[in-house]
Amino acid sequence: MPTLSPDVGAHLLKATRSQDLDEAFEKVLSEYLELKSAALQETTDRLEEKWGMGFPTFKQRLADDDLPDDAYSYDVEQDFWEWEDAERLKAHYRQVQAEWTQNRSGRLCT
Repeated sequence: MPTLSPDVGAHLLKATRSQDLDEAFEKVLSEYLELKSAALQETTDRLEEKWGMGFPTFKQRLADDDLPDDAYSYDVEQDFWEWEDAERLKAHYRQVQAEWTQNRSGRLCT
């Protein structure tokens, strides 16, 4: 089982204003997952606004070379990689958050 150093534990308790290390960790992890998800959603929202479509449509139109801009331009490729990464990470954080919520619920019920 991983452990925290006393210094890290003390800072975690201080930062969260908690008296319980498990509660402090749960708070930090939950807030981290929410912040990461929100930041990634901002990225996808910005790119959807810029291109006027969702990522699946953008990806298909890029493959079909059916975008208003050159599909091989640096800017289009950068948007594709940023968007694909944001979508992949959003799915990852949603999965981690769901597992975390399910595990916490299971612990609370026992």
